[in-house]
Amino acid sequence: MLAAVRKSDTVENRVVVNRTIYTIQQCIGAALDALPAGQSNTARKINGDLFERFIRLILVSVGIDCTTGVVKVPIEIDGQVEFYMSYQHDLIIKSGEFLRVIGSVKTSSKDRLDKIFVDKFLLARLTGKEVPHVAIFLNDVQRKGKTPQQYGVNATFLPGHFKGYTLKLNPLDGVYYFDIRPNMLTEKILKDHIRTFDHFLFGDLWELLNRTAVVARIEPAAAR
Repeated sequence: MLAAVRKSDTVENRVVVNRTIYTIQQCIGAALDALPAGQSNTARKINGDLFERFIRLILVSVGIDCTTGVVKVPIEIDGQVEFYMSYQHDLIIKSGEFLRVIGSVKTSSKDRLDKIFVDKFLLARLTGKEVPHVAIFLNDVQRKGKTPQQYGVNATFLPGHFKGYTLKLNPLDGVYYFDIRPNMLTEKILKDHIRTFDHFLFGDLWELLNRTAVVARIEPAAAR
């Protein structure tokens, strides 16, 4: 499957992948906007859930064994497993019982950026092993204005938080956007750690799969 992906790795195909996925997901969001005003929170949740499923379906289509679920982290005392800590994740890439990559898949990083960095830090400290963590975002803008004259967009990305966590806590193993912000292409730390989704699908993913895997218990996520 890797050979087939690499055979399709052209500039044109990369553009098609990014734009097609972005457009389809935006169409889903636009359709959900038709729900009554009182159901706006429900619409956002459905939109996020469908984006997660969409990304998993894309990865499955290129031969990746992935799911959403709960990673049971064993806590050992004097060499014996005493109990497990449970962490639910949007994207778990695995090979049988071997945990390969953990991912967070969100339509926006708003209010979620901190948790992704902390999840990687905690898992490494609790297990003594490094598991690659990636984040996949649709975009980082939100609508503003209540009248046609005021309509526009605001950025929701927090560059200071991202730089601080990357430098002082731990860098993520990949951060990917479909609609990348201009400052992510120009600011030093941001452009070194943030790229468009095609880089994940055509290159970074396969390199991450070659890293040392971690044995872990993975259970299905609770029904939503």
